[in-house]
Amino acid sequence: MIYPQNFEQKIGFDSIRHLLKGKCLSTLGKERVDGMEFSEQYKEIDEWLEQTMEFVRIIREEDGFPDQYFFDVRPSLKRIRVEGMYLDEQELFDLRRSLETIRDIVRFLTRTSDDETEDTPASPYPALQKLAGDIMVFPQLITRIDGILDKFGKIKDNASAELLRIRRELASTTGSISRSLNSILRNAQAEGYVDKDVTPTMRDGRLVIPVAPGLKRKIKGIVHDESATGRTVFIEPAEVVEANNRIRELEGEERREIIRILTEFSSVVRPQVPAILQSYEFLAEIDFIRAKALFAIQTQATKPSLEDKQILDWTTAIHPLLYLSLAKHNKKVVPLDIELSPTQRILIISGPNAGGKSVCLKTVGLLQYMLQCGMPVPMHERSHAGLFGSIFIDIGDEQSIEDDLSTYSSHLTNMKIMMKNCNERSLILIDEFGGGTEPQIGGAIAEAVLKRFNEKRTFGVITTHYQNLKHFAEDHEGVVNGAMLYDRHLMQALFQLQIGNPGSSFAVEIARKIGLPEEVIADASEIVGSEYINADKYLQDIVRDKRYWETKRQNIRKREKQMEDTIARYETEIQELEKNRKEILRKAKEEAERLLQESNARIENTIRTIKEAQADKERTRTARQELADFKAELEAAEKQSMEEKIARKMEKLREKQERKKEKKEKGKTAPPTLQLPKEQPIGAGTTVRIKGQSSVGEVLEVSGKNAVVMFGMLKTNVKLDRLERATPPQAQQKPIAKSTFVSSETQDRVYEKKLNFRQDIDVRGMRGDEAIQAVTYFIDDAILLGVSRVRILHGTGSGILRTLIRDYLAGVPGVAHYQDEHVQFGGAGITVVDLK
Repeated sequence: MIYPQNFEQKIGFDSIRHLLKGKCLSTLGKERVDGMEFSEQYKEIDEWLEQTMEFVRIIREEDGFPDQYFFDVRPSLKRIRVEGMYLDEQELFDLRRSLETIRDIVRFLTRTSDDETEDTPASPYPALQKLAGDIMVFPQLITRIDGILDKFGKIKDNASAELLRIRRELASTTGSISRSLNSILRNAQAEGYVDKDVTPTMRDGRLVIPVAPGLKRKIKGIVHDESATGRTVFIEPAEVVEANNRIRELEGEERREIIRILTEFSSVVRPQVPAILQSYEFLAEIDFIRAKALFAIQTQATKPSLEDKQILDWTTAIHPLLYLSLAKHNKKVVPLDIELSPTQRILIISGPNAGGKSVCLKTVGLLQYMLQCGMPVPMHERSHAGLFGSIFIDIGDEQSIEDDLSTYSSHLTNMKIMMKNCNERSLILIDEFGGGTEPQIGGAIAEAVLKRFNEKRTFGVITTHYQNLKHFAEDHEGVVNGAMLYDRHLMQALFQLQIGNPGSSFAVEIARKIGLPEEVIADASEIVGSEYINADKYLQDIVRDKRYWETKRQNIRKREKQMEDTIARYETEIQELEKNRKEILRKAKEEAERLLQESNARIENTIRTIKEAQADKERTRTARQELADFKAELEAAEKQSMEEKIARKMEKLREKQERKKEKKEKGKTAPPTLQLPKEQPIGAGTTVRIKGQSSVGEVLEVSGKNAVVMFGMLKTNVKLDRLERATPPQAQQKPIAKSTFVSSETQDRVYEKKLNFRQDIDVRGMRGDEAIQAVTYFIDDAILLGVSRVRILHGTGSGILRTLIRDYLAGVPGVAHYQDEHVQFGGAGITVVDLK
């Protein structure tokens, strides 16, 4: 059940129909758009959505889909059901082209993909293939029409033998008349009766000669017409009158033969009209699906995860009409995240006026209705969407003088119908619940109605300003609060829905922004009481803080995701390195084993040769020479390998020296000149090293040509001629490197925040705790962004706000100094803060 009758106008679905019609190729699809209806059958809706999404793929991925000829010839086909009626040339031409389109579409959709098997041929578009599976194509009719019509849609000369005879005689007679007229015209021109630039022309289907009125009697014949100015008359010479009469007769015969041909063909088509009409219904369905696919592409719509139960879990859902409207001005729609489940079925949305509550309500109604009409919806493809048996909406003013209904009476009437017909499979949408009458009793009635809805386990989205409905949502299971967010500093709506807490109406802030006198606002606050004002402010603070921590939580999730990706990448690289290391070791072992086996084989072969030669010195010398050559080859290969390693090492050392040199040049410090000390004998305490080695030790004692040297923890006796002086090692304290990682996303966010940061804040009119909270956020942002000086506008007044703010600033480590602004720029009403 869809209530009320003008439901589609209320949610804007009539505009969706209009846009779809604009994308149809013919009246075939437009009729389908008009006949589109709400459904609650899961299989039917799922099939509609699959067909549309497959066509979206066709539009995006395929180039050769046959959509050039969509003609609606159904009225003509229905007309020839009557015996004796026939299709004219244009209708037959449209029939031929549209039948060809149907045939090509069926071929396109029923073709198989590359991964087909013998038993189950696979189609790239299974839902559309199923739609085209039983559709008849008529190749014989197309061939028959091709025998009648040419490529321009005209009857061919050889459509019948009689028509060919008639047209040949017609051409022959026309040629004869033309020759006779040209002969008469040349004679008349020679006599001066007719101008030399005159040619024969047609009047009433007959060939005539233009002549001046004064000379018309010079040529025998029939005057058929004269020009508008009267300066020319058109004469049919007597010699060609009979021939022109014959042409008229032949044209009549030609027309009768064409009608006979068309009538005969229509008789052939007549028995197949029902089947052809069925094929045209398929063509209409394809036109309709194509229009939905084009609209889905235009609005970036998709098919969510469809479930055969009552659920609504949408992510980044947008209103398609609002999206198209804002796109014209290069603006973006704020997406909607909303969830209704068996545990929280009814959402009570509160918040400021013009904050987006009604748009949120209409978005839910429109997208759910589109979905159950088989249209893709603009939301994230991972969203979950359920099906509802009925949808009710109460939005706008339905007062009627004729029906004696006031605004509130119409709302109550809608409530009565909803309570009577709703159930656990219903979705109710109510805007400004309980409005239109005295607030106290209106709120009480609204709460009582809400209670009935909750008892019936109905799903719904309800907008309101009433506090008692917000309290009801907090105290009752199945009902949840939601708030449309509002930026108190910029004094503008954010159009974001946040589920979990009620929203403030921001009546005082909006009144102050509009410019209502401050004394009026103060009187209103006094009338309503401090408790209400404080509760509203606390509610605003809760919403603000929740939004702040939600943003923090999202940032942490993003960082965690980045960290997980980085760890996964590093683990993959480590595994790859380990795999490469094992492969290198395996190859090295295999090469070593090969060399060892080859060496052993050579040695054994040499020994055997020597034994066989016994005393043959020449053969022994040859075997030993071969073994020496093999050894030399191995040593050469090893030396080459070592040379390559040394070359790489030297290259690294050279690069290291160049980097040190560049660093020294940057430091602009000239290296000191080193003076080599004179060579002194090695004694106790001298720092030395063994020639050709890098290990450094200290001489403990010298005894003749030997010395006792301590290398680390090892004491050894070494000859003096093997030692050389070395530089004593110096302990170098390496500075601890500090590194920080700041992602590019964080840098971009900080940069954007710095661009939008204003160096002054206005806290006039705020309460003390509210002002301190605002200044706290303001100073934190300023320190984060590296701002050196900011200004706090608090006004003069009694000075309490100024004192509180300065007491807070005195305890902030990042504040270097604060003072009054210059008298010319505000004096004691503004505090200037210098930051470290």
